[in-house]
This record gives sequence, structure tokens and C-alpha cells, in this order.
Amino acid sequence: MTDFTPEIDQFVAELDAAVEAHMDWTRRILRCAVLHAPPGDDVMAPEAHMLCRFGNWFRSHRGHFEALDALSVQRVETVHQTMHDAIRGICGDVLAARPGHMADLQAFELAQDELLTLLARFKTLILAQAARHDVLTGLPLRHGIERDFVQIAKDAARNGSRLYVVMIDIDHFKRVNDTWGHPVGDTVLRHLAATLRRSVRGNEPLYRFGGEEFLVLAQCRTVKAAEKTAQRIVSAVRGAPAPLPDGKQLPLTVTAGLAEVADGETLAAAVERADAALYQGKQAGRDRWVIAAG
Repeated sequence: MTDFTPEIDQFVAELDAAVEAHMDWTRRILRCAVLHAPPGDDVMAPEAHMLCRFGNWFRSHRGHFEALDALSVQRVETVHQTMHDAIRGICGDVLAARPGHMADLQAFELAQDELLTLLARFKTLILAQAARHDVLTGLPLRHGIERDFVQIAKDAARNGSRLYVVMIDIDHFKRVNDTWGHPVGDTVLRHLAATLRRSVRGNEPLYRFGGEEFLVLAQCRTVKAAEKTAQRIVSAVRGAPAPLPDGKQLPLTVTAGLAEVADGETLAAAVERADAALYQGKQAGRDRWVIAAG
């Protein structure tokens, strides 16, 4: 079973609660139809779609949904308003003792079905995206690197940049787990991930590659720029010791191996060369970076 971060669990729970709130809203519609009971402003007001609990919650999280599928966000808002418009007409007829209109009922039923389908798809997208991210560090996992690599390689070629695979490994991490235990080891990994995230630029995606290894895809104009990128990463970690439970700080260092991606080279081949460069750095004393020979 996949574990998710508390934030993802909370967001999914809120989504489920918002959907349930709208289902409860439809139950009040039934009471209006059967008992002629006024259903409330979130049914009868012209802006009812903005007053209901689901509408408020969805708008407050619109940015999260747009990041997943902006077009579907627009469709959710459209069908949600259609539901409200149709049901307002139905309840208005009921409360005025007028015969209802089949068109309103059909519009409501179709809109409700589409809304529930869209929200179920969003929930699937949220969980699928969460499964591609490391629970401990919040970084994307290696499963999505291949797709990103292909796109970034195209971008680099179009921009006239060099693409480098940067493999990063914590120095003496086994010693951390052996000395302080795995909970502290996890804290160190989270701290390192945060340090690396601050040290990379917006066009340098960072991944947790596995264990204590991390990977960066860096676009650099020149070899000198790649060297500066590696130095920036190594220096950032060296300057950010990890906090320990006793209040002390644990100095950290990393070793990095860089490989410039050749025309037509696969990600696997570039990673293998970057790994070999990283190993050379380890052999040379750690806390440094090495660029693989071209």
C-alpha cells in the first residue's frame, strides 16, 4: 500500500468531504421537492454556485487543480454552475406550485454525473502525482526522470545549452545511521534535500534517485558553467550542517559526478558515466565534484 504525505492525505480527505457536502446539498433538493421546504440560499440565490460549501472549497484550491489539468478546472466550474442553475429553476417551480420542466431535470442530472466523473479523475491524478514523489523528502522520484530527460534534452538542444546529469551522494551516510539511528538518518536526508532544493536553479530539476543518492538535470552554456553548478551544490551542503536531537549540528558533505549528455545518448548511459565520475570523487577524498571525460 502506498503511503502519502499528511498534506496529500488531508487534501484528499477535504476533496471527499466537499463532494459529500454536495451530495448532502442534493438531499435538501429532494426535501424541497417532496415537502416543499425552502432549500436555502446556496440553492435559490443567483450566485448559489459560489455560496455552497463545495464551490467555496474548490475556488480556494483552484491553483492546485489547475496545476493538474487547467481545462478540466474550467469544466468543473461550468457544470457546477449548470447544476445550480437547473436546480434553482426546479425548486422555484416546486415552491410556486408550478409544473417543472424536463429540460431542467435533464440538465441537472447530466451536469451532476459529469461533475462527479471530473472530480473522481482529479482524485486519481492527485494520488498518481503523489506516488511519484518521495514521502520523506518531498522530491520527485526516479520513475519520472526518463520523460523529463527527453523533454529537457530537446530544450537544451533548442537553446544551444549543454545538458549535464549530476549524481550526488552523501559522504559517509552509513556512519550517520550506525551512530545515531535511522530516525536521525531520515532527518539528515530531509535536511539535505531542502539544502539541495535551495542550491539548484529553477531550470535544474532535482530528484531523489535512491537511498542517499540525488540527481540533478542541469542545462549549462559552457563547461565552466557546469563546474560552477557543481561547486555551488557541494559548497551549499558543506555550509549547511544538519541539526541533531541533542541540539548539536552534524557537518555534511557530498560528492558529485557530472556527465555531459552526448547527442542521442540515453539517460541510463549518462547516469552510468556520472556514477563513474562520482566514484572517482569518492576515491579522491570526497567533498568534491568530478566531471566525466567526454
